[in-house]
Amino acid sequence: MSQLLSRYHDALVLKRPALTLLLVAAVSVLFAWHAPDFRLDASADSLVLENDQALRYYRDVRARYGSDDSLIVTYTPRDDLFSDAVLDDIRALRTSLEKLERVESVVSLLDVPLISSPPVTLTEMSEQIRTLESPETVRALAREEFISSPLYLNLLISPDAGTTALQVNFRRDETYHRLLEQRDRLRAKRFDSRLTEAETGELAAVSRQFDVYSDSLLDQQNEDIATVRAILDGYRDRATLYLGGVPMIVADSIDYIRHDLVTFGVGVVCFLVLILAIAFHKLRWVLLPMLTCMITGLIMIGWLGMVNWPVTVVSSNFISLLLIITLSLTIHLIVRYRELHAERPAAEQHELVRETVNSKVYACFYTALTTIVAFGSLLFSGIRPVIDFGWMMAVGISVAFVLAFTLFPAGLMLLDAGTPSRLRDITGAITRFLARLIRRFSRSVLLVFALIVTLSIVGITMLSVENRFIDYFKEDTEIYQGMELIDRTLGGTTPLDVIIDAPPEHGVAEEEVPGIDGFMDDFMLIPEG
Repeated sequence: MSQLLSRYHDALVLKRPALTLLLVAAVSVLFAWHAPDFRLDASADSLVLENDQALRYYRDVRARYGSDDSLIVTYTPRDDLFSDAVLDDIRALRTSLEKLERVESVVSLLDVPLISSPPVTLTEMSEQIRTLESPETVRALAREEFISSPLYLNLLISPDAGTTALQVNFRRDETYHRLLEQRDRLRAKRFDSRLTEAETGELAAVSRQFDVYSDSLLDQQNEDIATVRAILDGYRDRATLYLGGVPMIVADSIDYIRHDLVTFGVGVVCFLVLILAIAFHKLRWVLLPMLTCMITGLIMIGWLGMVNWPVTVVSSNFISLLLIITLSLTIHLIVRYRELHAERPAAEQHELVRETVNSKVYACFYTALTTIVAFGSLLFSGIRPVIDFGWMMAVGISVAFVLAFTLFPAGLMLLDAGTPSRLRDITGAITRFLARLIRRFSRSVLLVFALIVTLSIVGITMLSVENRFIDYFKEDTEIYQGMELIDRTLGGTTPLDVIIDAPPEHGVAEEEVPGIDGFMDDFMLIPEG
């Protein structure tokens, strides 16, 4: 460390350790105050760039053709799908789901129009829509129509007529869409041209309102999904049911993120405590590094909550990585301090800590800087969650470096030097062993590494990229099992994104089919957005 910086650090940190710790505590409390605002997000906004054209196009299509705010229930009965008992069970399930407050409609094989069971003319269809529940419907013909009609096969029913699907449609939330459209309109204008001061303030206000309302809507959505699952539990003794749909995937993904944060965070903390205890055998070398790590994590969580920066699936493990990187910085200081103490047992604590800091600050600085640069490269990926992850790690490592050279040495200054620890040069023993091994078996070592390189090259040529959405989830999750069932029995298409209003120019125009007035408006098959 340069003499000027060393003098400042010595005067501000090492000679005033209590004041330094008090300032760190005050900063920690400030960020801890915002920690409850820390949130998780799995929405489209957190996964794509702000001006992403694909997302804009998708929202335009959704605004025109209808929302994808629906749940899909796959139903595989123990008995024949078209038996009276099974149809009664589906009818009861549909009725139970329709009673939910936010549910607008439930579409099942009992509700869709049939035109060949027996065949009807277009005039008859315009007068009355025949369904499976109509008295005139012949069930055998209906079965044949369901498994042969391109409208229903692999969408509403599987080819073997063993699985069907129900679509649970939620009411459109006008407040949510109004705030979303208002925010996106201002964002698009900001991207294309410069906003006025009033519009900039309006964008900030609308963005805050949208985030608050989205959080409340997500809580309500989670309650609805829990209620739907409770209803499905009452039918699982007679059929195999899986729940799917965008709202369910979002809710479950957030639960997985929350679980990962807790599991990996606790797991990493326990592992680090164990490693420190085994390596250094002193309570101070466990408490000080872990205190530095925990406050680093707390400050980052509070900062993310303060700036309203949500954590996504991609960045959910940033806390674990940050704890490990912070610990690596403090271990540099611990090892150097122990070496100095062993060399000069009579030295004062201030002298030992000062020389420890001076000798390791550059090494730690370049370690932190190169790591920040590595994560900074993610900023050019063009993928929103990856960019966010890069920023989080860059800021977090900066915080870790500052705390490693303020909190850690200040805390060490309040402790007595004590007796020097007996050093065990484990790494030296390992490197000496490897050196002897290489000197004795140099040719064999070269041959082994040549073989490893050859196998690595062969393995590289066999690499493939897999982008199946369900492979992101474990096989025992409902998302995986439900989508696997859809892929296996319903043709790999989200079932029943059907029977919604659509403008004539995107289907068969009413004028082209005399006598079918209004029918195509009510029953138009729209491909999934």
